[in-house]
Amino acid sequence: MAELKVRRSQLLSTYGVGGLLPDENASFMVASLDQWDQGHLTPVPEPRLARALNVAALYLPSASKKTGSVSVIRFPFIQSCSKCGRLGDLARLKSAWNEPKCGFCKSPTLTPSRLIVICQDGHIDDFPYHYWVHSEYYSPDPGAHLLELKAQGRTSSLGDMVVSCSCGRKRSLADAFFPNAFGPMRCNGRRPWLGGAAFTEKSCDKKPRATQRGASNVWFPSIASVISIPPYSEALSKAVAADAGFLADPEALTPEGRVLITTAAKKYGGKYSEEEIIAEIKRLFHNDDSGTANTAQLKKQEFAALVEGREDGPGRDFVCLPVDVDPSLYPLVTGVRRVTRLREVRALFGFSRLTAPSEDNPDVKTCTLSPEDHKVPWLPAVENIGEGIFIALDRDRLEEWSRREFVQRRLAQLTANAKTAAAQRKQQPAPVDIIKVAVHTLAHVLIDQLSMDAGYPTSSIRERLYVDDDSAGILLFTASADSAGSLGGLAAQADTAALASVFREGLRRLSWCSADPVCIESTGTGTDGRNLAACHNCVYLPETSCEGFNGGLDRGLLFGTPGSRDNGLFGAFASVLSGLTPSIER
Repeated sequence: MAELKVRRSQLLSTYGVGGLLPDENASFMVASLDQWDQGHLTPVPEPRLARALNVAALYLPSASKKTGSVSVIRFPFIQSCSKCGRLGDLARLKSAWNEPKCGFCKSPTLTPSRLIVICQDGHIDDFPYHYWVHSEYYSPDPGAHLLELKAQGRTSSLGDMVVSCSCGRKRSLADAFFPNAFGPMRCNGRRPWLGGAAFTEKSCDKKPRATQRGASNVWFPSIASVISIPPYSEALSKAVAADAGFLADPEALTPEGRVLITTAAKKYGGKYSEEEIIAEIKRLFHNDDSGTANTAQLKKQEFAALVEGREDGPGRDFVCLPVDVDPSLYPLVTGVRRVTRLREVRALFGFSRLTAPSEDNPDVKTCTLSPEDHKVPWLPAVENIGEGIFIALDRDRLEEWSRREFVQRRLAQLTANAKTAAAQRKQQPAPVDIIKVAVHTLAHVLIDQLSMDAGYPTSSIRERLYVDDDSAGILLFTASADSAGSLGGLAAQADTAALASVFREGLRRLSWCSADPVCIESTGTGTDGRNLAACHNCVYLPETSCEGFNGGLDRGLLFGTPGSRDNGLFGAFASVLSGLTPSIER
């Protein structure tokens, strides 16, 4: 088998545990974390995120098969011979597991099954070809039945693919994707990434759904991220966190364990005294007040750090400098920070199938990355170094604006859409935060403009929203896995005049859409009608840029509608936001 090469970030976002990894004429599934070789993994020091995810450590996966750090298994198990058409697993086709060849016609290539089945609880299995052909005549012992899969040569659709059995029965795959394609058949609960049949969940009663193995709904990652902030972004904190394997042991603080402290001080080249190392160990590993923080609390901490700012210094991964706010942005914008260096850590803590996890789908089951009886105390993570712009907004003025009748009507429409979608899934609707919708839309407007002014592609600029009962802010940043960081083009746009120009030009350009008046008068677009005036012609961004998967957007909140222009966020402050209130009429 050829060496499998993937980027480290892909082991979180594209080919993570339970996901399918294609390789020429083969297909593999990334195995559970307990099967990875931890000895070849690099620690990623970020205690805030580790505590939030209830693990002891985060590790950077290796991207090469040579180190043997990431295990994979062959999946799907069922293969088809392109020459004779025979269909079955490797044993059935008389093939060696490490060199797939058809044992009947000696064809050098076997192709993994194009179809698989998955269920809402995250289980996955081979497409049940034997059951599909025989249906009510299904035999519990398919050993005497030899299957073949051949194309009729008329079209390229699934209807042209016919499965036939040696008993004479045959059936095309035309109806395989129908919701009730398998009738009374239920999911068998297989979780092959955990190690095979031993980890099958017997109680699953969901209907299996057929899909292509390369489809996007086979694997949705659940990823948590944080921005590293002081004091965790300081050099000493990172060094001690990286050596948590022996410094987190309480024995390190005893007189007998003093040798561990001395060893650490020598390892760090004498940059820190033993007393400084001990103080950092106590803060990181033995502080009773540290606790486990949720996502909202982590963001509160980040917001406070961004507002406070941080000067540059040796070994710092967080540099945040205040910038004067252009008078034309008052009173909505209360503060601007040039973030010349930041470190983002992203960790994979689970995945789902069929439906992506979101605020509107809280009941989506998150699949485990390691067996319940062999949980590993760590998760895979990547760290990205970058730069960006932080913009603090006046929460009180946003609250005052949100009480306008125009804004309340938009809120009522989004709430009705959420209730309708939740009722279809038999769930409770997620509450709509209309201020967050407005701030989110503004972030998209700024990213769209910054991609032209800063010289970065739109997909490389990401948003991080800080909206709660007490605060409102936007962090727009670009992060790269390269330790050299980025070129500084985005942070440069935080200058007083430059940022005012970004606001002015971005709002002017996106005050109208080429799909207007259809876009601006929309009563519900996107998944579950979570958007109003938003589409691919105006404020939609690549999903790598948006933390809400292009949901919760409404251009009408910023610019108003043809009948209520003055009630938009920037229309409401037109008297002080000179030159920023565009017309939506063209």
